Amino acid sequence: MADIDQRLKEHLAYAIANASAVKSIFDGAGLTLKDVQSVADLQKLPVTSKDQFTEMQQANPPFGGWLAVPIERLQRIHLSPGPIFDPFGVDDTELFEDAELALSRAGFGKGDIVVNTFLYHMVPAGLLLDEGLRRTGAIVVPMGPGNTETQIKVILDLKIVGYVGTPSFLSMILDKMVEMGIPKTAIPLKKAFFSAEPYPPSLRAKFEGEYGLKTSQAYATADLGVVAYEVYGEQGFILPNNLIVELVDPQTGQWVQEGTPGEVVVTSFSKTYPLLRFGTGDMAVMIPGAGRLFGLVGRSGEAVKVRGMFLHPNQLRFATASFAGIAGLQAVVTRDGDYDQVTLKVVPQTGASVDGEALKAAIKQVAHLSINAVEFVDVIEGQRLIMDERKWD
Repeated sequence: MADIDQRLKEHLAYAIANASAVKSIFDGAGLTLKDVQSVADLQKLPVTSKDQFTEMQQANPPFGGWLAVPIERLQRIHLSPGPIFDPFGVDDTELFEDAELALSRAGFGKGDIVVNTFLYHMVPAGLLLDEGLRRTGAIVVPMGPGNTETQIKVILDLKIVGYVGTPSFLSMILDKMVEMGIPKTAIPLKKAFFSAEPYPPSLRAKFEGEYGLKTSQAYATADLGVVAYEVYGEQGFILPNNLIVELVDPQTGQWVQEGTPGEVVVTSFSKTYPLLRFGTGDMAVMIPGAGRLFGLVGRSGEAVKVRGMFLHPNQLRFATASFAGIAGLQAVVTRDGDYDQVTLKVVPQTGASVDGEALKAAIKQVAHLSINAVEFVDVIEGQRLIMDERKWD
């Protein structure tokens, strides 16, 4: 712990000197660097929620005072829901190191031909996992999501042994193979690495039991990279070395006891983007005495992850603001087998006509998420703009 405490002190000194947002947080809390000498002392500082982070970027564009290097040091600028701009700099090798470690522990290595089905544009997932795979010595086929039949042809023709992406998309690919009459013995896949959505026991049983795959998963965010990762055959999620992960009471920001659900709050050692006590909104549980996360258990806020993308209430409000005649609306997320379904419930104003297809198109443009159906109702049940009614068996 002494080593991490010293690393934290040095990093905070750098962040205060170079990122105005970090200095403002210390000043606002009435603290100086002398008051935060250890990881435990982080509890003296406030948690910055994702919504607050968005507001900071809007008030002080484009990065809200969090950028700690000259903009010329940046290589890419990604976009995550909010919207939030996430800069990536030439010094941010830790992100790739953590991705490489997670993938190598998952069994990916030299000579493996791997299909990467994460997005390569806008969000950092595709590029992050691509670089992590290449660092393990694997050969990457950068497919991105969609085009199921093309994915199948590529998997068969190249004898691809590894899959990286969401579990629901792999399930869709395998189901399509069954529909096409491809026997399981002809499928070359041996291993899979998932992120961006829950990995329920039913799909694990399908992939590992029916298809004999070795599967692992990671908990990752666009802003932080890999926050925790799983190793096949071992219990719990391992925390990487380049982040400080706390589980806190969402109301107080203080640590919760091991075994008790708490919000995942992360401090990054990035020289480019030194996020300090960044509140992810995800709730998790720490395995007592193990130093590992048991797994995620929900969200502390209103945002819900659907098909690997966060759906924020503000995105719904923005997308539908120009539509006249809407008295109320609510997005309801359910599961149909292994696939997320989103139904938009709309209460029209008396005598008004609302174009459901135009609503779907507007939300897809803003949230990059397809709405499966629009249902016109007389009343909305509950107060939440997004209702997550999925059951994870």
